[in-house]
Amino acid sequence: MTDTPTPALSSKEQLFHDRLPWVEKYRPKDLSGLIAHEDITDTVSKLIAKNSLPHLLFYGPPGTGKTSTIQAIARKLYGESYSRMVLELNASDDRGIDVVREQIKTFASSMFMFSNYPYKLIILDEADSMTNPAQTALRRVIEKYTRTTRFCMICNYVSKILPALQSRCTRFRFSPLPRSAITKRMKEIIECESLKVNDDALNSIITLSEGDMRKCLNILQSASMSIDVGTTIDKDTIYRCTGQPLPTDIKKILMWSLNQSYIEALNNILELKKEKGLSLTDIIKEIHFMTLKVPNIGGPALWNLVKELSDIEYNLSFGASEKLQLGSMLGSFQVIRDEAVKNNKDD
Repeated sequence: MTDTPTPALSSKEQLFHDRLPWVEKYRPKDLSGLIAHEDITDTVSKLIAKNSLPHLLFYGPPGTGKTSTIQAIARKLYGESYSRMVLELNASDDRGIDVVREQIKTFASSMFMFSNYPYKLIILDEADSMTNPAQTALRRVIEKYTRTTRFCMICNYVSKILPALQSRCTRFRFSPLPRSAITKRMKEIIECESLKVNDDALNSIITLSEGDMRKCLNILQSASMSIDVGTTIDKDTIYRCTGQPLPTDIKKILMWSLNQSYIEALNNILELKKEKGLSLTDIIKEIHFMTLKVPNIGGPALWNLVKELSDIEYNLSFGASEKLQLGSMLGSFQVIRDEAVKNNKDD
């Protein structure tokens, strides 16, 4: 099992490659390009070397390298025969029972005469979107064609995969990428694209991505397209492109909520939301973390505030009025402030 050298691209192919979205342009093509999860890749590589690869289940948050890992492993295993030996299905395909009965079963049952490979590989990306009848049918297909085919299911939520399917696979969890690995890879891409990005902007990208490399690249590409060539990408550019509230804006909102009257705070926040085009959902998310750092809020008061913020976020997810939920948020902070004043008087 040897690595196949990457052929040189023609001028036309190079032009097409340069126009790709960066998430595809910089997708790892081999195992050396993967930036994390070495324990998983090493384990799977050893299983392949021993010719004892089981069915696989990769799960974890998006953008953590699940699809890139199995594709890199398959390219190492099959080389130039990749397209012939691998069937890839993702969420853009119909994921009903008919696909399992026809497309998957047909590929799994077909035989390649005089093949040097012990088995074919079927990659089912976003398998948690498959219907229960389709997953039930897939269980029987996996059992029947284990001798000639291996399956790799990829999903974000393992709880949506039937236990009967989970038990037939070796499970690997892909955790969010570590900050150090993302930083190193981002600096390489910034250098390849000849961009100027200051440290605050890079830290903001990594913080907003929450361990999602795909999100990092999308933010960086959007920011690079929003400025003139040669201009340095700064922190404000990143937040403007993503539509996320600046930390300074969140501090203002928190200060207004804790120190101003209800009407003043409501008017100020509404004006800021209108001026910056902010979403209350994003404000709730950021103000939650900042509230935990306020020294004078703690104990039962903090617990109740966090509970109220979670209820507001839940209501917003079901289409509740942002103005009404903003009023509820301010009311929660007013209660906290009144309790703090009362406790100080008692002391």
